[in-house]
Amino acid sequence: MHRSLRYAALLPLAFFTARAVTPRGPLSISPNDNRHSAGTLDNGVLTVRLETRTGLWRPEGENGRAIELGAFAEEGKAPSTPGPLIRVRAGTEVHVRLHNAYDRALTVFGFGKTRGLSDSVIVAPNATADLSFKATAPGTFFYLAKRSTDPLFGLLGEDLQLNGAIVVDPPGGSLPDRVFVMSWWKTIDTTSPSGLGRLTMAINGLSWPHTERLDYTQGDSVHWRVINLSELDHPMHLHGFYFRLDAKGDGVTDSLYTSEQRRMGVTETINPFATMAISWRAERPGNWIYHCHYATHISGLAALDTDKGMLDESMLEHHASDRPHQMYGLVLGIRVAPRGPLARSTEQPRAIRLLVREKPRVYGDQPGFSFVMGGTPDEASPDAMPVPGPALILERGKPVAIKIVNRSTDRAAVHWHGIELESYPDGVPGWSGAGSNLLPSVGPGDSLTVRFTPPRAGSFMYHSHFNEAHQISTGLYGPLIVVEPGERFDPASDKLLFFGTAGFGANPVFGPYPVYLMNGKAQPEAMNLRVGTRYRFRLLNLAGDTPLVVSLNSGTAPVMWRAVAKDGYPLPPSQATSRPATLLFDPGEVYDFEYTPETAGDLTLKFGPDQPPPGSPPPPPIFAPLPPVVTVQVHVR
Repeated sequence: MHRSLRYAALLPLAFFTARAVTPRGPLSISPNDNRHSAGTLDNGVLTVRLETRTGLWRPEGENGRAIELGAFAEEGKAPSTPGPLIRVRAGTEVHVRLHNAYDRALTVFGFGKTRGLSDSVIVAPNATADLSFKATAPGTFFYLAKRSTDPLFGLLGEDLQLNGAIVVDPPGGSLPDRVFVMSWWKTIDTTSPSGLGRLTMAINGLSWPHTERLDYTQGDSVHWRVINLSELDHPMHLHGFYFRLDAKGDGVTDSLYTSEQRRMGVTETINPFATMAISWRAERPGNWIYHCHYATHISGLAALDTDKGMLDESMLEHHASDRPHQMYGLVLGIRVAPRGPLARSTEQPRAIRLLVREKPRVYGDQPGFSFVMGGTPDEASPDAMPVPGPALILERGKPVAIKIVNRSTDRAAVHWHGIELESYPDGVPGWSGAGSNLLPSVGPGDSLTVRFTPPRAGSFMYHSHFNEAHQISTGLYGPLIVVEPGERFDPASDKLLFFGTAGFGANPVFGPYPVYLMNGKAQPEAMNLRVGTRYRFRLLNLAGDTPLVVSLNSGTAPVMWRAVAKDGYPLPPSQATSRPATLLFDPGEVYDFEYTPETAGDLTLKFGPDQPPPGSPPPPPIFAPLPPVVTVQVHVR
C-alpha cells in the first residue's frame, strides 16, 4: 500500500461513502493512555475478555465533534481507543475470549502465532471465539479488526479505531516507558476542494491540542514505544533533543537493536502498521513537542471542525489552548521542569538578520514565501525570493542572535530543526518557553530576536513553524550548517541538495500534486564534479507529504556512496558504510553521504516521488498523475 493520503483509491470504496460525524449512540469511547494492562494474570497465563462495541468517539475533547464507530472494550467496561493494552512478560500464555457483538463477521489480526497482519481469524456475527498465543519474543506489537472478510486488506471508516497495543517485556521487566498508538479517521469526498470530507489523526485516542501533556524533570531518561495503526507513514520529529532508535518492528517481529546498531536522530519515519522504540534524555527544561513532519497531518485539515477543506471558525472555542499556533492532529506536548539554575553564555553573540518575504501569485494563485539574509544584495532587491533561503553557516559553540523580521502578510515563526537549544527560541508560537514566558509568533511588520548556541557540528535546517503546510511548501525553509571551530564550509565540495515543492497541494487525495524542487528548481542545472575529490552530499527534505526517492546513478545502476550522518548526528561504525546511492526519505529527515568519483564520465541524479511497485494497477482516472521523476546531469571531469 502506497503511503499517502492521495492513494485513497487503494483503500475500500466504502471510504468514499462513509458517513460523516454523527451525534448518535449512548456509549462514549474513551481515550486510552496505555498505562494499565487488561486481563487477569494467573500462573503464567493472562486471560483477557474483549468485546466489540459501537459508540461515540470525541478525539478533540468532550466539547468536540463526535464520530460513531467501533472500538474494543474489556467485558463489562467502557470501550476505548486504542483498545485495552495487553502487556505481559516473555513466556506468558495469552488467552483472549473475543465476543463479536456486530451483525457482520469480524476479521481479527494479531492474536495468532505469527501475529501482526500475517495472521487472521474470522469471528462470526454475534459469536464468541477463543484465541491464544504465547508471548515468546520481547517487543512491541498490536491487534486490530475489521467488519469484513474481504481478502484485500482495508479498513472501513467505522473500523478505524478497532485496534490496540500488545507489549511483551523481557523476563526481567523493562525500564519504565510509555506506549503511544497513532490512528486516524476520515471521509473522502470527490466534490471537496481538499478531497476530504472530514479528517482527524490521533495519538492514544486524542488529537492536538487535546493530546496528553507529558511531564518530566530535567535529567529524566525517557523511553517510548510508538505504534502506527493508520494507513499512512509518519515522519515523527522530536524538538530540541536527539533520541536513540532502540527497535523497529512490523507487528510480526520486533528488531531490538544492539548497542552497535543503535543510532541517533531527531526524525524517524514509522510505516503503516509498524512499531518503533526510542529513548532520549530530557536534558533541557521548557516546553517541547513531538509531531508528524507531514505538514498536512498537523494542519487544519486534520481538525474535525474542517468540513470539505473549510474550517468552521464558530467551533474553535474548544481549541482555545492552541490558538496562537493552530496545530492539530499528530502532536504531543512535552513539559520538562528545571532542576537547578540554567547556565547562560556570556559571550557576545553573532548578530544575524533574517527577513520573511512574500510575493503574490508565485505558484499559480498561491503566494511565494522566502527567507532573505539581511545586509545582502537580496535585501536591497525587493524582487529577490531565494528558495531555499540563505545557507546559515554557524560555528559550534558560538552563540548567535537571529532577528526575524516579518515582511509578509501572514504571521511567522522559525524552527531551528535538529538544533539542541533552549525551549524559548525553538520556534513553536504559544508553546515554546515555559510558564507565562512563551514565544509569540511574529506579526506582519514586526520582528523578534531569538538566541541559541549550536552545540554540535552537522547538517540541519530552519523552516516555518506557523501555517506550515502553506508556508513551507511555498518556500519558507533553508539549510543550517554548523562547522567545527576554525573550519570553513566549502560549497565546491559540500553539495547541499534541499528538496521542496512548488506550492501547496490543496487536494492531497486526488491532486493535482505540486512538482518537486531541488534547491528551488523543478529542473536543476547540471552538476560538475572532479575525479578524486571527496564530496559531501547533504540531503535535506521538506518536500510535501509523501516519501521522496533520490539516487545518483551510472547508467541504470546507482553508484556507491558512504553514509556519514543522520539528522546531523554521526552514524555508528556499523551504519557508516558504503552502499548503493539510493535514498527513500520523508520530510523532516536529513542525511549526509560522502562520494569520491574515481573515473571521468557522466552520471545522473534523479529525484521524485516514491513510485508504486511494478505491476501495480493504475489508480482510477479521478486521481491526477504523480509528479515526474526529475533527472539532473552530473559531469565528472
